Amino acid sequence: MNKPSCINKNDWDLLCKKYNEKKLKKIVRKVNKNYPVQYLIGNVNFYGYEIIVNKKVLIPRFETEELVEKTLGYLKKYDITEISVLDIGTGSGCISIALKKEMPSLSITALDKSSSALSVANLNFKKHKLNINTIHKNILKYSPINKYNLIISNPPYIAHDEIIDPKTKYEPKLALYAKNNGLYYYEKILKKSKSMLEEKNILAFEIGEKQGKSLKSLAKEYYPEAIITIEKDLSSRDRYLFIINV
Repeated sequence: MNKPSCINKNDWDLLCKKYNEKKLKKIVRKVNKNYPVQYLIGNVNFYGYEIIVNKKVLIPRFETEELVEKTLGYLKKYDITEISVLDIGTGSGCISIALKKEMPSLSITALDKSSSALSVANLNFKKHKLNINTIHKNILKYSPINKYNLIISNPPYIAHDEIIDPKTKYEPKLALYAKNNGLYYYEKILKKSKSMLEEKNILAFEIGEKQGKSLKSLAKEYYPEAIITIEKDLSSRDRYLFIINV
């Protein structure tokens, strides 16, 4: 069977190794209907690490790799290494895995309100032999015993009326959409974080490309003395919010 144009060569090679020709024909039909090829392969490469994915979790994207890279840069810049981290809305666990692999001294807690997503995260943590604590809890109801130096999150940030890539229709809606034009979880996390952070801390978020100005203003309300920056992704779109208290 020849490679269809809807699938790149690398993904096609992986599918050919995994499925026989009869199943491949069915797969091509699904991909032609925008079904994510990553779910069919069963994993993606994230920051150089193989991450198990299925329809229970969002598919990790390049933009989130940049979030990890920029966050690691800030931790090193401000000499924050022996620290406690909270990964809110961990999904597949990709952020926690990349952080822990790149900086083993980090103590990481991965939180998600979806038990299905956490089951995938735990598979990934086991796969990579990482000691990462998981908590099944909505951040709005989470009251930690100890405080954190880093809160990192790629929360749901798509407004319910926003037009997005058709392929996302197969991904969990719970992890995509948020009220208040996509700003709901940012405000809730910022408000909640005040009681969850050590004195020296960083908050790192992935954001929607049109949310930078609003989120910077919101961040200033909660952290008026902090260093607050909006950074762009490789496509020069606003994509990251960093709030630094050092």
